[in-house]
Amino acid sequence: MKPQCKTFPFALALCAGLACAGVGEADFAAGAVAPTIVPVEKLMKIGALPDIVQGSPAAPDTIIEYASMTCSHCAAFHESVWPRVKSKYVDSGRAKFILREFPLDAVAAAGFMLARCAGPEKRNLLIDQLFADQKDWAFTEKPIERLRAEVKKVEMSDAEFETCLKDQHLFEAVNQTRDLAAAAFEIHATPTFFVNGHKLTGEVAIEDFDKILEAPAK
Repeated sequence: MKPQCKTFPFALALCAGLACAGVGEADFAAGAVAPTIVPVEKLMKIGALPDIVQGSPAAPDTIIEYASMTCSHCAAFHESVWPRVKSKYVDSGRAKFILREFPLDAVAAAGFMLARCAGPEKRNLLIDQLFADQKDWAFTEKPIERLRAEVKKVEMSDAEFETCLKDQHLFEAVNQTRDLAAAAFEIHATPTFFVNGHKLTGEVAIEDFDKILEAPAK
């Protein structure tokens, strides 16, 4: 039973004046779920935003993560497991890794929007930073203002920050990415991974990736 961050009805209230209240998360222990396999070709067709691939796009294996910026279990994965997955499979050229937006609340959506606005070269860098600093901004009284301080670390100006969070098209695209995945792949919580199409949920370990990626070819 692996802990996850559970989805809940989404309130589209990204605040005029960029001031939001702190947002918590609903955690639960997932029950046993039969393994699910989705064809990689189908996974690659879904998305309202262009994928930003880490690793070689030609790598034979594919890892896709659906995450929320305010999910503590997603942050735990990126702190403890992701560096090992990256070293063993992504940096070695064996797998490509794609993180897709699955915001559980408006604050998470704001984090994803800012990561997109940072540009393709800085997007994943900012996401890693926001996960590492999650306790400093996500669950504070003024998370949006704390996000302003976070993005300054990647040289985003106040004007760029405010323009980004007022981008309604981007806001809708981030949420559509979540909605499409939820409908197509029955995703109900984060983090959810697809490793060569095999669905994994909750706080997975490096061994969970090994079981799939090291399995003998049939």
